[in-house]
Amino acid sequence: MLTDAKSVWASKGVWGGAIAVLAALAGLLGYAITPEQQAEIVETGALIASGIGGLVALWGRIAATRRIG
Repeated sequence: MLTDAKSVWASKGVWGGAIAVLAALAGLLGYAITPEQQAEIVETGALIASGIGGLVALWGRIAATRRIG
């Protein structure tokens, strides 16, 4: 289940949708974000989310090997 959550957060589809919404809001405020900038933000966001997800999975595996209580 953790792997599924990690892959969803690291997917470019999730980040692409979020960045598209933010770009639209920025446009309403007078800022222009080009499609190239959006693609770069999506790539970076997916990479960061994937790294964080990997660290969380590693932490979970380490914590699972320790005794509770």
